[in-house]
Amino acid sequence: MSQAHADSLDMSMSLKSVAEQFDFVGDVLDVQRYGSGNVNDTFLVTLAADPREKAILQKVNQQVFRRPELIVLNMRAFMEHIWSNGRCADTQGRRWETPDIIRTKTGADYWRDPEGGFWRMTTFVQSAQTYDTIRDQRHAGEIGYALGRFHSLISDLPVESLYDTLEGFHITPRYLAHYDVVAANGYPGSSPDIAYAQRFVAQRRGWASVLEDAVRRGELALRPIHGDPKVNNIMIDDVTGQAVSVIDLDTVKPGLVHYDIGDCLRSCCNPLGEETEALAAVRFETDLCQAILAGYLGEARHFMTVKDYDYIYDAVRLIAFELGLRFFTDYLEGNVYFKTKDAEHNLRRALVQFRLTESIEAQASAIQAIVTAQCSP
Repeated sequence: MSQAHADSLDMSMSLKSVAEQFDFVGDVLDVQRYGSGNVNDTFLVTLAADPREKAILQKVNQQVFRRPELIVLNMRAFMEHIWSNGRCADTQGRRWETPDIIRTKTGADYWRDPEGGFWRMTTFVQSAQTYDTIRDQRHAGEIGYALGRFHSLISDLPVESLYDTLEGFHITPRYLAHYDVVAANGYPGSSPDIAYAQRFVAQRRGWASVLEDAVRRGELALRPIHGDPKVNNIMIDDVTGQAVSVIDLDTVKPGLVHYDIGDCLRSCCNPLGEETEALAAVRFETDLCQAILAGYLGEARHFMTVKDYDYIYDAVRLIAFELGLRFFTDYLEGNVYFKTKDAEHNLRRALVQFRLTESIEAQASAIQAIVTAQCSP
């Protein structure tokens, strides 16, 4: 099923038919596009018996996830681990939920359509919502808590029990090598923005391997990670304002917790978000950084090492640069990975991340002071 098909009005009945392949109580009332993800197609399913009851239907992008069945196997391993340890229940008077896989009517964890499309369904976290940008410091603290809770739940899950569903994901030197190959084929014209992006990458390529070098030296170790802990993957309770779930588990895999910490800080400490047009106003907000790290370490301190703390600043700086590099490379390739609105969309996204990287670098001392104050064992 193509993107054009999924967006067409004629697909409404077909989407309903896809949803009906899965096993839940009641008939399907409605299926509507949901969320703002850049990779997969996500839909909200409403049931006829009780419109308050919903589920998440997702068509996995097989150009990105070459073996999508491994995503579901990782999700199953993650869920069985936290359930077997009795960790999925509410704690400390707080609500906490983990989306569950809804099997098909034949008992499988996913369904393939006649065209080979890969579909899966999960439960929907009720009475909560996500936000594309951070609202305030309390929200920031809740984001940190959620990521810390998530990492804590799986900190003792053997990394060997997870598949690497995205080989090379967050390995910045690989993205840089791919950029070099793409850039060698030339640029789509010339402009001040393209020239700036070229210089930006050239000036920072020397430290692109900072985290991988630390792994080779034995200073950092692989652990289970979420892989995409952006602000809009944390669900916030409608009444309490507390974080109640981390969603979008496609990228649960072996990795460095620094990928998650860096991506979370990159996402949340830029209140203008990834899609802003106000480039000059993009800034890394250190007060939000402090709140996130305080919330995170309240849950995750027990498994952090001294070396883990040493690389937190490098992580947030690097992941912002990395995403900008990926956006810029995709722009040069003709926008083949990320969903775009127009031909220049990925270039604009890249410039936002590069501006954010500059802001992080300009505040290096302040960020490192926060790490020292908040993260000392």
